[in-house]
Amino acid sequence: MNDRAALDLLLAHGPLSRTRIGKLTGLSKPTASQLLARLEAAGLVVATGTSEGRPGPSAQLYAVNASAAHVAALDVTPERIVAAVADITGAEAGRFELRTPGRGGQDVVRQVLASVDGAAKDAGLTRAELHRVVIGTPGAFDPNTGRLRYASHLPGWHSPALLDELAAALPMPVDYENDVNLAAVAEQRLGAAREDQDFVLLWNQEGIGAALVIGGRLHRGWTGGAGEIGFLPVPGTPLVRQVAKANSGGFQELAGAQAVPGIAKSLGIDTAEQPYAEMAAALLRRAAEAEGEEGGDAEALRELLRQTAQRIATGLAAVVAVLDPGLVVLSGGVTCAGGEPLRSLIQSELAELAASRPRLVLGEVTEQPVLRGALESALAVTRAEVFDTSAH
Repeated sequence: MNDRAALDLLLAHGPLSRTRIGKLTGLSKPTASQLLARLEAAGLVVATGTSEGRPGPSAQLYAVNASAAHVAALDVTPERIVAAVADITGAEAGRFELRTPGRGGQDVVRQVLASVDGAAKDAGLTRAELHRVVIGTPGAFDPNTGRLRYASHLPGWHSPALLDELAAALPMPVDYENDVNLAAVAEQRLGAAREDQDFVLLWNQEGIGAALVIGGRLHRGWTGGAGEIGFLPVPGTPLVRQVAKANSGGFQELAGAQAVPGIAKSLGIDTAEQPYAEMAAALLRRAAEAEGEEGGDAEALRELLRQTAQRIATGLAAVVAVLDPGLVVLSGGVTCAGGEPLRSLIQSELAELAASRPRLVLGEVTEQPVLRGALESALAVTRAEVFDTSAH
């Protein structure tokens, strides 16, 4: 327990002296010295230099040995796979992007291997030197069947044999997780939900969805589909039937990326020809920047924000009524593009529609949150395995 406590302190604070470790853990100097000697012999810590700028003799500093283990993460969308490798401290060591437009079928295993190998090579490693891989995809792999559900737009990933094929092709353990769940992991470990055990992350990018964290743990549901709120029937849009075949539902149609350009056109706002998510983000960013301006499109842009907030709050009210979370994190490129003006409007609208009043905040992990969450997920398991095994 003392060994793991010291390693956690070094991860959190960076290089520390023996004296500082002793004070933070409550251990005596001799015990702290024995602990560091043990961890250094196990290859888990390294001496990194000496303290400077303080009265008295300089002290030897110790840090976690970054090369003790490496993990990989993949963020999969229909258009591309982004892979990253991080060392055991969490520092990213390599990255690789593979464009995958229109490809699928038997190529999926080859795509995954190429992505893992590309990121490993960028980190100066080989595939065999990685301890674990976490793959984030839209939808979820049903734990009862092993098949991907809720993501018919992801070509080639629906074979019932895919997980077995990937397990056979990769030499390390592989975990699979819904992309929005991984964004929630990133916020829980590094971002806006660090202090919260119960929260909802509302994601709006190419699709709209949610991650549910209850008692500090992700709630995935019986088929892995908890949080697939894009399928939620909501007022304000026609009832969508056979949602699995349509890969859409009422809330997606009401408040997803494709809805924002439609609102803009109805208000006479010019829209550029772009993919829906990029167009929606650009419009909401423009609207947020127009707050307080007069003339031109300013009034129409303010109305765009108001109507978007009302639509988002409509579906969010149903989620709040069921879960009663203390915190809702707004994430994804579309909603975050609206910034504080949109967040404030959603908070006000939700106060009118929901009996409880959760706190709404913008996500803090804005750079590749799915990829970062996948790395954090892989690191949590790997640290437990490497630290607890090697230290003894």
